[in-house]
Amino acid sequence: MQTIKRISATQEAIELIKKVAEKHGELMFYQAGGCCEGTQPQCFVKDSFYLRYADVCIGKILDYEFWVDKDLFIYWQHAHFTLDVSHGFGPGGFSLETPFGKTFKVNYRLFSEEELANLEPVKLNE
Repeated sequence: MQTIKRISATQEAIELIKKVAEKHGELMFYQAGGCCEGTQPQCFVKDSFYLRYADVCIGKILDYEFWVDKDLFIYWQHAHFTLDVSHGFGPGGFSLETPFGKTFKVNYRLFSEEELANLEPVKLNE
């Protein structure tokens, strides 16, 4: 069986990522797990957001890393993330898609037992 990815993106999210990258260059994503930081994924210029110790990279979308807060990963490690788009402004005003009048969001689904046995490994920020 092939390795199961932990993250994917809808076509609408991919098109928005391309627009943001055209304007800003290489990107990265970060999703925090707390109330003050919000729980929506944030899109930043690559290396402009400082990761915390033990944050987790769950995969890439269009070669851009998607990082998750370590505590959020512990909670959601058994779920697949699908990056999608909402129209309008979300709670995170610092994310680069905001000027386009859109907000990235994540939809979750639990992995099956078979998928759990074949997950792609994660990368830790150490």
